[in-house]
Amino acid sequence: MNIDFILNGEDVSMKAEPLERLSELLRERFGLSSLLNDCLEGICGKCVVFLDGRLVNACLVPAFKARGSEIISYEGFKSTDSHETIAKAFRDSGTFLCGFCDPAVMMAAGSLLDSGKRPNDEDIMETMSSVYCRCATPTATL
Repeated sequence: MNIDFILNGEDVSMKAEPLERLSELLRERFGLSSLLNDCLEGICGKCVVFLDGRLVNACLVPAFKARGSEIISYEGFKSTDSHETIAKAFRDSGTFLCGFCDPAVMMAAGSLLDSGKRPNDEDIMETMSSVYCRCATPTATL
């Protein structure tokens, strides 16, 4: 089936297989290397994207659900002011990101920053815990 959507600000059209995951479509067909298909169960959080403004695990989303949606991957997010604000905050606080998980960690932090509300420690822990990384623990981001 053909699906049309917006990816990182560009109108795109792609043929998707009925059981294809959004994470597979984005990584394999669009070459988005920031999406890692590690667990394919929504546990690791390394395949997160913004889907119509919500942070989602792309491995849990059937590709056909992207029809008519706007998707922002890390490749698109890193050109935003939010990304620069978060990167600066991590640098200034001495928070180390390993490079393997940092796209997902940055996207999770971006969801907090762009939420329009002031997150408390519980919100931060819940959101940052959605990305499994052995190097950047959620408490380090607090």
